[in-house]
Amino acid sequence: MATETTTMKELIGIYQPGSRHMVGDGFPVRNLFPSNDLDREVSPFLMLDYAGPRYFKPTDHPRGVGEHPHRGFETVTIVYEGVVAHRDSAGNAGVIGPGDVQWMTAASGIVHEEMHEKDWAKKGGTLHAIQLWVNLPQSKKMTTPGYQTILDADIPAIDLDGGGMVRLIAGSFQGHKGPARTFTPVELYDVRLKAGNRTSFAFPEGHNASFFVLQGRVSVNGSQAVGEAELIVCTRNGSQVTVDAHEDSRLLVMAGEPIDEPIARYGPFVMNTKAELVQAVNDYSAGKMGHLAGR
Repeated sequence: MATETTTMKELIGIYQPGSRHMVGDGFPVRNLFPSNDLDREVSPFLMLDYAGPRYFKPTDHPRGVGEHPHRGFETVTIVYEGVVAHRDSAGNAGVIGPGDVQWMTAASGIVHEEMHEKDWAKKGGTLHAIQLWVNLPQSKKMTTPGYQTILDADIPAIDLDGGGMVRLIAGSFQGHKGPARTFTPVELYDVRLKAGNRTSFAFPEGHNASFFVLQGRVSVNGSQAVGEAELIVCTRNGSQVTVDAHEDSRLLVMAGEPIDEPIARYGPFVMNTKAELVQAVNDYSAGKMGHLAGR
């Protein structure tokens, strides 16, 4: 009788932030990719900006990033501390706080803003968040824009036999399914592990898998210990990944089916060709992606 065997994924490398900058006046970020030239290795993910933790003083003038466009991909904002308000040219609006996720599909084109929520800004506080960009395949880049507010209460929290917890944002884990709707197979887990505990993840053969550490120190498949703001990237080959926590730790697990298509980038646009980027710029300039109400 044949038995199914699983193989361990190997490590491609361990990466530190490749750049640091402000997004608008409200999001001090450390970028893990694309600044580390990892397009193929982390696909379908395009960008990881790690914001904060940073304390902001009280103000009557909320900080953030004002009206700007996107086309050709999705933005995913995960809030750990602080409160962020969103609105866009499709008429969507939402407020997300600790544990919540905003999943915006820019697709054919959208204009939006992300600001510190006004009441939170008046009180001041610590902002701690991650923003990911998730690519869309060529066949979906010009679909209708969309928006998902995924609240903490709607995200399944799977207990790891007392050794930690997996909050399942997208994909599946141990028979549970995450609430995020995706265009291609994507796994996105907010994971907490207690010191001295181990957990394992299994991904389909051929899928990419990366692990970003927000807190503590972990090892992946026997690697050296990796700490805060470091990224572990694994090969497509293999399926099994084991994570050991050397301290109480929190990490973001990102995995998915690679989109092996050409990537053309220009600022807030990600398409497949330079001609499509030129068209995106022209369409935005002509107002075809809309504007925010009241502007």
